[in-house]
Amino acid sequence: MSRTRIPAVLFVCSQNRLRSPTAEQVFSCREDLEVESAGTNHDAENPLTAELVRWADIIFVMEKAHRGKLQRRFRPALAGKRVICLDIPDNYAFMQPELVQLLEARVSRHLPARPAAAQTERA
Repeated sequence: MSRTRIPAVLFVCSQNRLRSPTAEQVFSCREDLEVESAGTNHDAENPLTAELVRWADIIFVMEKAHRGKLQRRFRPALAGKRVICLDIPDNYAFMQPELVQLLEARVSRHLPARPAAAQTERA
């Protein structure tokens, strides 16, 4: 029985200080995902690189401006990638409950359903 590869999910905002690190923390608890975050600005905590873009299967950007920067700077690395704009403005603090709720509502529908591994392994 072959095991499928775990999807790599990248969250992108401007500075990688509030929104994308919150998303990374919220979704990193899922064992069925590999999660990273980065920022489009050169002085971001973790600057976005072509290597990160190539690594990701799904890229979530917080704003349309982030998608534009991503496409301008990393077009060759984006081949075959899903890029989804969450339309979440820079109005939230790190791990602010309203931001967490927004992320859970807007991101979850684009991710694979959580596996029911605990139930299938008991047999």
